[in-house]
Amino acid sequence: MSADGQFGADDEASQRQGLLYALVAYGIWGVAPIYFVWVGFAGPLEILMHRALWSVPLLILLISVTGQWAVARGLSRRELLFLLATALCLSINWLTFIWAIQAQRIADASLGYFINPLINILLGWLFLRERMRALQWFAVFVAFAGVSIELWLQRSMPWLGLTLALSFGFYGLLRKQVKVSAAVGLWVETTFMLPIALLFLLWLISAEGLRPAAQVMQLALGGLISVVPLVFFAAAALRLPLATLGFVQYLAPSCALLLAVFLFNEPVQEVRWMTFGFIWSALLIFTAENVYHLRKRRRISGHSAA
Repeated sequence: MSADGQFGADDEASQRQGLLYALVAYGIWGVAPIYFVWVGFAGPLEILMHRALWSVPLLILLISVTGQWAVARGLSRRELLFLLATALCLSINWLTFIWAIQAQRIADASLGYFINPLINILLGWLFLRERMRALQWFAVFVAFAGVSIELWLQRSMPWLGLTLALSFGFYGLLRKQVKVSAAVGLWVETTFMLPIALLFLLWLISAEGLRPAAQVMQLALGGLISVVPLVFFAAAALRLPLATLGFVQYLAPSCALLLAVFLFNEPVQEVRWMTFGFIWSALLIFTAENVYHLRKRRRISGHSAA
């Protein structure tokens, strides 16, 4: 940023590049259900274990190329304990998501990721004492109203969406306690999962025999599905304001919902569309408020610099 508070050509180019990275990351996450349907010959637990197994060598390569081993070796016991907890949250999130797709409940899963940003706000307020502005509270209220109406009309909790939202929300909350890159953090988390993954897969081989090589290669692609979008996301986060990144975040569950309806022909009840309407309204309020607040801060910063 230049001295008069305006963004220069380099800043604009960096932001355009960051937006492209963010679109790639969330685009991959948005179409990921296609992959998990493709490997539907395996159960959710087996897919999860392969996802952890094949992520580890890819992350080792990434950390080696980027020269981050000194950071990885310098992690404290406290940081490792936090990463153990995040590994548990991530395992629950991944397993629930895979199960939802194989059970043809992609729409339910997308609801969870629409709710997730609002869950993050609540968790930040409860545990990190982050202040919430009036319109942010209103956005949370609108989302809560939508879920409550569905609960009242259907007499059932959208537990699948809430499990995904809460597990990823707590993942983010705990992950904030460890100041390491996404690659190092995910390497530690998947390394914690690795012994369980190896034991489970060895047991499965002894019980059912080896899978054909083609199927193993399909399952191995789960490592790429985990690592590649994360790399692009990390690159985007360095170049984009949080408000912009938060707005692009909604691409993934939107893609997943469209896939559910138009590709996999999932039935979506009318009450669920109403719930989505409340959630989308809450996200629009939240995003608009965030953008307005960010621009206001930039104007104040620009006047101060002048």
